[in-house]
Amino acid sequence: MKSPVAVAQSALLAAMLALSASSSFAEGAKAPAKPDLARGQEIATTVCAACHTSDGTRGLSANPILQGQHADYLVKQLHEFKSGKRANGVMQGMAATLATDEDVRNVAAFFASKPALAGASKNKDTIALGEKIYRGGIAAKGVPACAGCHSPNGAGIPAQYPRLGGQHVEYLDAQMNAFRAGTRANSPQMMTIAAKMSDKEIQAVTDYIAGLR
Repeated sequence: MKSPVAVAQSALLAAMLALSASSSFAEGAKAPAKPDLARGQEIATTVCAACHTSDGTRGLSANPILQGQHADYLVKQLHEFKSGKRANGVMQGMAATLATDEDVRNVAAFFASKPALAGASKNKDTIALGEKIYRGGIAAKGVPACAGCHSPNGAGIPAQYPRLGGQHVEYLDAQMNAFRAGTRANSPQMMTIAAKMSDKEIQAVTDYIAGLR
């Protein structure tokens, strides 16, 4: 039977070995490179500008505003366009031109670095209904409040949920309908929610979201 001193010495030696191994692993592992915003701007100007403008600002309403969108969300969407998990013929081709993960991160970080601009609601007759759905959901249909995931001001939650506030209402409406129809299938959660909503409810809440700031 080992003496208490021998046991303590063995435990100390094991701890030192574990610490040494952990330190060696940390030294050997490379931290992800910091995004290159200049490279991201180059990609945005040459690849993305035709549909999203060179800095992701308010281009055509059929296309999403990328300015101020969370980088992690943009990275996820670009990878899902590349893989076909999110079906869109145009974006699948555009995303395919981003040959490396670094370029995906670079262009996402570039758009995220731009300050989000405020949008505006267009239909004053549906503001009350849109606000009710966004902030409180639709209890009778089991639709949760949008604010729970996308925050009260539409800013979203980085790495989890996208910024919605100020987005084009036409784009938001199209995406909600795509979720409802199952043609956009890369978010089971949103498909379930949209499936429970009527045209009127979708139009009201997307118009309300467009004016959030």
